[in-house]
Amino acid sequence: MRLSLDDIRDWKQFEELVKHYFDGVQGQDENTVVASFVEPSGEGADGGRDLLVTLKCKDSVIEYERIWLVQCKFHKESVSPKHLAQTNIIGLLHQYNANGYLLICKTGPTSGTTDMFERLRRSHHSKCFKFRFEIWTGGDLIRKISDRNDLLQQYFPDYFKTR
Repeated sequence: MRLSLDDIRDWKQFEELVKHYFDGVQGQDENTVVASFVEPSGEGADGGRDLLVTLKCKDSVIEYERIWLVQCKFHKESVSPKHLAQTNIIGLLHQYNANGYLLICKTGPTSGTTDMFERLRRSHHSKCFKFRFEIWTGGDLIRKISDRNDLLQQYFPDYFKTR
């Protein structure tokens, strides 16, 4: 049996999966996160912010925070710029005093969306405010959750039983 996001039934469960991923990200070997705080946007129109993720990180000198605006797109087709047309990404980053914008797609982005993110990365705002713009495909998310038994058991019980 293969781990697949097709087991996720709807956009709400997809957002919950992503929220729970970030809730449990501290202490993993791949990062220096010592605490995480995840705020969902709640019911209704979210204006381009499904989750506000604050990661407290620590290096050998100081503890610091990274704030990410996370937008989850649970579409069967690739996410195109039209799916993001109502979102003022730069405005949201300023509004929430965030460091970056993370788009998480069930499938992946179109070339138009990756071009849009490249332009954002090269923009004056990115250089001046050191904003980050990242995209995770469904495959990226699967790789990140594949070792998280808590998530596998809750969201992929059939897969979890076969491991």
